[in-house]
Amino acid sequence: MSVKVMARIKAHARVLVVAAALCSAACHHGADTSRHAASETSVKPGINDGYKDPDVDQWISRFERPEREIYAQRELIVADVGVAAGSAVADVGAGTGFLTLLLAEATGPRGKVVAVDIVPEFLDLIETRAREAKLQNVKTHLCSETSVELPPGSIDLVLTCDTYHHFEYPASTLASIHRALKPGGLFVVVDFERIEGKSREWVLGHVRTGSAGAISEITQAGFELLSEQPEADYLAENYMLKFKKAE
Repeated sequence: MSVKVMARIKAHARVLVVAAALCSAACHHGADTSRHAASETSVKPGINDGYKDPDVDQWISRFERPEREIYAQRELIVADVGVAAGSAVADVGAGTGFLTLLLAEATGPRGKVVAVDIVPEFLDLIETRAREAKLQNVKTHLCSETSVELPPGSIDLVLTCDTYHHFEYPASTLASIHRALKPGGLFVVVDFERIEGKSREWVLGHVRTGSAGAISEITQAGFELLSEQPEADYLAENYMLKFKKAE
């Protein structure tokens, strides 16, 4: 065997060793990430079981019924969120996308809105609706139950509306939202207030925590509370909380 051939074989072997090392490191990092998420215990087991293999038309009629508060007040909610023109917004737990489309109009063609959900069928619906509305600044993104799966520092504002109580692994999910936000980015939460003796029985049975619990969890995740509107004029049983990503 010639010296040149031997040299090529040795060089190829070194490449394989380096590649194997990189692969091992990447796999190890992925395993660490998975173990970190897996270390958190579900705070509400089964809360998202109803979204597996969904009947989309049924969910449209449920999410977009006139008597549902956040649907009836959707335009006021989007106005109060304060979306800046040209900004990057994530609608986490976008559902059927009725807020996604309004957010896309608010941010304008130079901005973008990412509809984030764990249900592929909802994302397909949002893509169809955005196309029909000729909104080219709408993107869809499939997330997991432990992470929004968005690139670090890619989003100016995250809105989650009647979805926080569906965060089965809130610490992991909040950490992923914190990573996805740009420095000083905003996180707005609209969700059901939960008050014993006042809230509806459905809320008491379905929603695990009210605004006080949400504030505690979110501030522990590295966010600063900017404003609290538990009894906004147009919200009878929901609150709105605004946070800033702490430096």
